[in-house]
Amino acid sequence: MEPLLKEIRHNPMLWLLVLVPAALIAAKLIPQAHTLLFVLSVLAIVPLAALLSHATESAAEKTGDAAGGLLNATLGNLTELVIAAAALRAGEYALVKGSIAGAIVTNTLFMLGASFLLGGLKHHVQEYNHATARLNAALLFLATIALMSPSAIAKADLVPGAALTQKLSLALAVLLVIGYGLGLLFSLKTHAEIFSSVEHAEASEAPWPIGLALVTLGVVTVLVALVSEIFVESVQKAAEAFGMSQAFVGFIVVALVGAAAEMTVAFSAARKNRLDLSVGIALGSASQIALFVGPVLVLLSYVIGPTPMDLQFWPGAVVMVFVATLVAAFVTSSGRSAWFIGVLLLFVYAVFAVTLYMLPPQAQ
Repeated sequence: MEPLLKEIRHNPMLWLLVLVPAALIAAKLIPQAHTLLFVLSVLAIVPLAALLSHATESAAEKTGDAAGGLLNATLGNLTELVIAAAALRAGEYALVKGSIAGAIVTNTLFMLGASFLLGGLKHHVQEYNHATARLNAALLFLATIALMSPSAIAKADLVPGAALTQKLSLALAVLLVIGYGLGLLFSLKTHAEIFSSVEHAEASEAPWPIGLALVTLGVVTVLVALVSEIFVESVQKAAEAFGMSQAFVGFIVVALVGAAAEMTVAFSAARKNRLDLSVGIALGSASQIALFVGPVLVLLSYVIGPTPMDLQFWPGAVVMVFVATLVAAFVTSSGRSAWFIGVLLLFVYAVFAVTLYMLPPQAQ
């Protein structure tokens, strides 16, 4: 318990944990104050994500950076999955789809770009194993093709759109999950030697005991679930108050909030010259969302949603995911990075954010 208390005392971000009970109490006392609840829930999720990241980083210390990146991405994506499941149960499918596409783009461009920038400002040139990046880019291409199919079918005149799109989405969800599983088998088992880390990391702080890390993980996941319920219930009204479309909230706000845990670890790893871990988290999380989280939400919609959800995204989202995948594959092909490469990725992300804010999709 002492390492946890020490971390809270010395990390100003964790002082925001006082907002977790504040958000829960405010939701009971003033449920109609949507804007206040939105702000409180967003700020409360940030320190919870930071705690989650520290717990997962401690667990990842016992593995290599390739497996550690996967572990951080998986546990970090719990935040996104919990938020999306809450929105799914509320029938906010536009928000769910926006958060899926936004999480892919945010992790591929913003998280990776900021990692390159922060690491490059401290280290002149950084190197990493580009095989991990190439594998994740290939998986993202697979997901992009799958996202294009339902949209194309829906636009065709010779097929019954809604019924066939739903069946196709269900089949694609199963195929994507299988593809993701085979990708894990390839990278972690049959060809693990290809994805070994480039050894040049700085010494890191002593990790938490594994027991403390697991208990923290469990408690934080429950708190994230509770705060996420408040977030989803207030986000629509708050978005209207701030002049944001539902697509922008899902694509930008939810994606950034949900990725806070992974970002904390990825940025810290980049500064410590552990860029393999940063790249593994950023692109591994993006491919996991595209090939696992998204399809699982489609399957979950049959159980907890008011109606089944399909994989038909608005065309702009598919284009942004495709462009983000292309850009990431291009900049990671050399296995080397510098701060300006990170700036380029962040500028592409900024272009998408500004475009979506000023020109939101007309129909979702």
